[in-house]
Amino acid sequence: MIQENVDITSRHTFGIATQAQAWADYNSVDELRQIILEAKERNLPIMPIGEGSNLLFVKKYEGLLLHSAITTLNTTPVDNNEILVHAGSGWIWDDFVAHCVAQGWYGIENLSYIPGTVGASAVQNVGAYGVEACDVIESVSLLATDTLKECTIKASECNYGYRTSLFKSEWRGMYIVTGVTFRLSLTPRYTLDYGNLRQVVGDTPTLQGVRDAVIEIRRKKLPEPSVLGSAGSFFVNPVIGREHYQKLLEKYPEMPHYEVNDEQVKVPAAWLIDHLGWKGKSLGGAMVYEQQPLVIVNTGNAKPGHVVQLAQDIAFSVFENFGIIITPEVNYVY
Repeated sequence: MIQENVDITSRHTFGIATQAQAWADYNSVDELRQIILEAKERNLPIMPIGEGSNLLFVKKYEGLLLHSAITTLNTTPVDNNEILVHAGSGWIWDDFVAHCVAQGWYGIENLSYIPGTVGASAVQNVGAYGVEACDVIESVSLLATDTLKECTIKASECNYGYRTSLFKSEWRGMYIVTGVTFRLSLTPRYTLDYGNLRQVVGDTPTLQGVRDAVIEIRRKKLPEPSVLGSAGSFFVNPVIGREHYQKLLEKYPEMPHYEVNDEQVKVPAAWLIDHLGWKGKSLGGAMVYEQQPLVIVNTGNAKPGHVVQLAQDIAFSVFENFGIIITPEVNYVY
């Protein structure tokens, strides 16, 4: 099941030419176990890749990339108002969202058109338009990489935060997500007060209508990977102290923000980057997308170093002008 020296240019959304020492697809937990055992025998490092939508391969990956093809789906009614939906980690995330919308299950329609897989959603805690995956995740099914035993961890134990979880920190490399259980609503439940979503949806929202509106908005802001390679939003929206924000507001009264708590606010990284005039600026084959300054695109011949340097230049510019540190949402793979 393990392929050697695989060209993965088309297997990550940045589309930058690169290779992996080894690659393996798996359709079940048992297959995953066998692959990991072989990797251990060969002293191969392992890394789940999903759809490669949040990764920048800085060089050839010296190890084994694991790609889930587990697309099982099971449902358990809770009551007349809710349903538990367990999806295999290999589901393409937007296909899963489309399926839930078609079934009349509410809760993840705002997360439409986000690239990646169901498995990655539980690691990254994907979010958009006022909704995060952790809002509806009930539990995460896992395979421990050391013991190769299966286990299930409740969402409350994953320490979910803005675009993060324990899977990205203390648990990094300890588990591979094999499935995720979501608690979804059977009755209408909308989140529309983020950005201009309510305006696009209109006065009479429907489940499909919200999904269509989100897709419409995202398509205007984000490039199609088949046209311009990218990893989606490159930077995490920074959370800063309210006192810091108030001082900036005196100089930049138009600066937008979103409330976090009494002491902190979230500032859109896109606004900070756009205000400094980065749209359309390029370095080698890497360019700040003209429709959305939060996105760095591969114009066709980008090298990893172009992307890294451009991102560093942007971050330094933001810190120099606003005193705000912005960090990559994209994972650099060395």
